[in-house]
Amino acid sequence: MAESQYSFSLTTFSPSGKLVQIEYALNAVSAGVTSLGISATDGVVIATEKKLPSILVDESTVQKIQMVTPNIGVVYSGMGPDFRVLVRKARKTAQSYQTLYKENIPVAQLVRETAAVMQEFTQSGGVRPFGVSLLMAGYDDNGPQLYQIDPSGTYFAWKASAIGKNMSNAKTFLEKRYNEDIGIEDAIHTSLLTLKEGFEGQVSGSNIEVAVIGPDRKFKVLTEAEVSDYLQEVE
Repeated sequence: MAESQYSFSLTTFSPSGKLVQIEYALNAVSAGVTSLGISATDGVVIATEKKLPSILVDESTVQKIQMVTPNIGVVYSGMGPDFRVLVRKARKTAQSYQTLYKENIPVAQLVRETAAVMQEFTQSGGVRPFGVSLLMAGYDDNGPQLYQIDPSGTYFAWKASAIGKNMSNAKTFLEKRYNEDIGIEDAIHTSLLTLKEGFEGQVSGSNIEVAVIGPDRKFKVLTEAEVSDYLQEVE
């Protein structure tokens, strides 16, 4: 009961040292569809469920995985509108770096800048935390990288991670299947198998979205046909 007295104030700590609004933001993430990422030896894979609210929605207009720069992509679980705001801010940050230094922004630096924006929204009056967790994947001079950024502004580099509704089971599955020598093709297969484990209904190329950043350091979202081909290989 004591915790609930502080649940409407973002900038006030509860007696146990929590900002309760951040926990609510994490609940919004946990209610979102499952997304995951796997860092391979020669690239990174990010994948997510793409469930439409109605069969009448034009599926070509729904994109859960977004490109930030030619070598960096991001996927989310949680509130879509919040994700769009963060993607726009990340693109502006990357473009400012490109204009100033004439080269692509390092993955770790873009992660830090994005996490700083999310953290700022945990200590300001009149705002609320972003109701999303992000998986940001990229490839630069330090090789393939995968980061998870949470609503609190916390971020870590991961070999493989999952967020969203089924993240506990997905992480357990990834722990069993992941190895240090995994290649990009095996990572795609593993990501699809992981999503299939907790998927409600029939998995197909239309309700799964997958993107890769391969050895060429270029971000690419796989087509529906390509995803379907990979699904046939893992069946």
